Amino acid sequence: SQLVESGGGLVQPGGSLRLSCAASGFTLDYYAIGWFRQAPGKEREGVSCISDSGGFTDYADSVKGRFAISRDNARNMVYLQMNNLKPEDTAVYYCAADFATGATLIPESYDYWGQGTQVTVSS
Repeated sequence: SQLVESGGGLVQPGGSLRLSCAASGFTLDYYAIGWFRQAPGKEREGVSCISDSGGFTDYADSVKGRFAISRDNARNMVYLQMNNLKPEDTAVYYCAADFATGATLIPESYDYWGQGTQVTVSS
């Protein structure tokens, strides 16, 4: 069972990226999914999360109005659309899955983690 992130890259300030999180070996239907990021020298922080049904979402204050999380359970995928990117969004982005606790921005709540994808916002 694993999660694999994709879609990271280098983008100019004000640009957009869409990150994808794919699951293999298990179905995401019953899992809350969180997106987290970690910049060099900083702790891992919660960016966004979505409940198993997609009916609940939450965002860190720093990304509200710019990022949007969504999921397609039929495709076993979760997405993070990132708009109006800023240099301070530069980090490795991870997706994580949790079966029991529900959608939170607390990393310790999550059971399964991907390897991460690098997002760099720079001119």
